[in-house]
Amino acid sequence: MTTPPRTPRERFIAALERRPIEGRVPHFELVFFLTMEAFGKVHPSHRHYAQWDQMSEAERRLHRSEMADIYIRTAETYEHDAIFIHPNPGTMDETFRLIDLIRERSGDRYFIMMHGDPTYAIPNGEEMEEWAAWAYGQPEEAKAEADRRVDAMLERATALREHGGLDGFALCADYCFNNGPFLSPPMFRQLVAPYLKRLIAGERELGFYVIKHTDGNIMPILDELVDANPHALHSLDPQGHVDIAEVKRLVGDRVALIGNVNCGLLTTGTDEEVIESCRYALRSGMPGGGYIYSTSNCIFTGMPLERYDLMLRVWREEGNYPPQP
Repeated sequence: MTTPPRTPRERFIAALERRPIEGRVPHFELVFFLTMEAFGKVHPSHRHYAQWDQMSEAERRLHRSEMADIYIRTAETYEHDAIFIHPNPGTMDETFRLIDLIRERSGDRYFIMMHGDPTYAIPNGEEMEEWAAWAYGQPEEAKAEADRRVDAMLERATALREHGGLDGFALCADYCFNNGPFLSPPMFRQLVAPYLKRLIAGERELGFYVIKHTDGNIMPILDELVDANPHALHSLDPQGHVDIAEVKRLVGDRVALIGNVNCGLLTTGTDEEVIESCRYALRSGMPGGGYIYSTSNCIFTGMPLERYDLMLRVWREEGNYPPQP
């Protein structure tokens, strides 16, 4: 008889593997930026690390310690099953130290992940025109660079596996606007899809779980994303016209789903609209398992904390699986 998953980490993994679970639907947020409002502490990624190299080791040690505490306190307070870390600048040793601190203080209670996606994302506004001209004009050069990026990431992933403590990666290269992908589907199949697939295969072979994140309208490239074989897709953006019920129908037997609570409504909608978005995500994602509850992006700066509390209230009341027979 298989022991049912008990810890948040075990429940998160069960959802990624699309196994049935009892009790509350697993939950996490890619980032919870409201740590100042919630705890009076600056979020780790909002700290100014331009002077990191000038800090004494004692100062760095204090920063690392507080960062680990913030991540764990966020998970404990808001019942997250996973922690997404933002390592300090510098060598891989800094990443190792942060992972070790979290593990020392929380054991194997939480699933720990970090960014691990070197594939081509939407360029920023200053570089977009130049990048597009290069990619379309020099496709072989762009493909060679994509290969080099994947090689470098898999080398880092190998070091992380040898060190231990990390469970997986969230691949945070954004590919889509609200009206569709930045690259046309044919160009996406040339410049991104093969390298995403090789990246995920390599990370999985090393024993990591892999979540592919991208905002916006993913529907024109949904098949390519699923064919790359991640364990889960995040964030199923309703502002990008992504209907979680439709995605569940199309690919829910092949990949776990994370997200779909409308971030726009959490910021500007009514309480009733927020509640309905939460209920829709739960009703559509929960059947058959393979669902993790979250927003359609993250808990970003400027979002009213009370709206996240409302989102969690709906989850606690309505996001529960019955006991397994």
